[in-house]
Amino acid sequence: MKKILILANFDDFYNTRKEVVEELVKSYEVNICYPYGLNVEKFKEMGAKYTDITIDRRGKNPIQDIKLFIHYFNIIKKYKPDCVLSYSIKPNIYGGLACRIIKIPYLVNITGLGSALENSGWLQKLTIALHKIALKKAHTIFVQNKENKKFFQRHNINVDALVLIPGSGVNTDDYVYLEYPKTKEKHFLYIARVMKEKGIDQYLEAAAIIKRKYKDTYFHILGFCEEDYKDILKQYQDKNYILYHGLVEDVKKYHKMSCCLIHPSYYPEGMSNVLLEACACGRPVITTNRSGCKEIVDDGKNGYIFQQCNTNDLVEKIEKFLRLSVEEQMQMGVKSRNKVKLEFNRSIIIKQYKIKIKEVLNEE
Repeated sequence: MKKILILANFDDFYNTRKEVVEELVKSYEVNICYPYGLNVEKFKEMGAKYTDITIDRRGKNPIQDIKLFIHYFNIIKKYKPDCVLSYSIKPNIYGGLACRIIKIPYLVNITGLGSALENSGWLQKLTIALHKIALKKAHTIFVQNKENKKFFQRHNINVDALVLIPGSGVNTDDYVYLEYPKTKEKHFLYIARVMKEKGIDQYLEAAAIIKRKYKDTYFHILGFCEEDYKDILKQYQDKNYILYHGLVEDVKKYHKMSCCLIHPSYYPEGMSNVLLEACACGRPVITTNRSGCKEIVDDGKNGYIFQQCNTNDLVEKIEKFLRLSVEEQMQMGVKSRNKVKLEFNRSIIIKQYKIKIKEVLNEE
């Protein structure tokens, strides 16, 4: 049986890729390599093998990155996979470089540019150079939105290998349609890490403005809170502008009570899983005009798009949504569900993976 090694960077990989692994273990021996987390045991139950590794995802220490490259090199040498499938920047760069040296076929996933590639400066130049070297021999480079693809084309990073896919997709059997709430109260959700680039400032400001005008509105926040925002969230919660629930493992019960998801992110992501999951549950969405977000919204049909970092525009879109009847809001949610089933179903992504893996393994 041919062997596939998957390189990832953290345990949340399970939530967006479990169906991919489920499909691959049917035909191949699959070994997943990322820092240990609780979901590792779920992968093992599927029949996958596991290899532990330490990754400082956001660190810029060159010594640590050299050590990571050496670890990947040794793992690939020892395991002898027939091909490697990698996700996110460090596994792509250092795993890709190891594959190139050992001459193992590899396929990489660009799950978003990240600030290192997005923001101009010496770090961007270095990161582009590393991508050019590491991905030069990649069989396939999966990118999740058109702007990411244009970025790689503009910087001449293995252009012939680029393949556009609709993000990680969403399992519409797992995220089922939830009956739309018909209550007078309107519950809005923010589901993301509480950090500046995810648009938390705009969400908090908009919540305060709307809450003062519309007493039956409620603004919920779900996600890990960065240290800088702990006191700020407490201040907003003490004033009854928001309700903070912390890091929540199962968000579906919150989708069930919500009327709309607000995703004010301007972080350089590939395709927002938060938006895809909300749409799959049949909820309208309000999000920014950023790539990775705007593709999921047909403006005015299944939600609204507002200018990133623009609180006034966000407030305007929320008020526009509140002026709709419950029936009109519900129909927006139905359109959300239909859109992701047609364009972002995870089965679409799995099919693409299988095609490219068969190519690289010379299978019919």
